[in-house]
Amino acid sequence: MEIQQINDTRRGYFEAVEDGKQAGKMTYTWAGDSKFIIDHTEVNEEFNGKGVGKKLVMAAVEYARANNLKIIPLCPFAKSVFDRVEAIHDVLFS
Repeated sequence: MEIQQINDTRRGYFEAVEDGKQAGKMTYTWAGDSKFIIDHTEVNEEFNGKGVGKKLVMAAVEYARANNLKIIPLCPFAKSVFDRVEAIHDVLFS
C-alpha cells in the first residue's frame, strides 16, 4: 500500500492507494504555519479492517515530525488513534 500526500497552502490530504484503487483518504486544514487540523478520515469499505486509517494517521505523524509541525486531531478517528498511541503525542498540539 502506498500513501501519497497532496498539499497546498490551505488544505491537503493523505491518500492510501493499493493496486490502483483508493483505499482511504484523510483530509487536513492548515492552522497557521506550524500546525494542521486532521478533519476527516474515510476508508473504502473494501479495505475495512486492514489498518488503512491508522496508516494514514501515522503518515501525518511522520510528516509532522519531519517538518517540525503539530497536529490537532479534530476527526474522531484520528483523535482515537492519538488517545491510544502515546508514542505519537510529541506531535500533538496542546
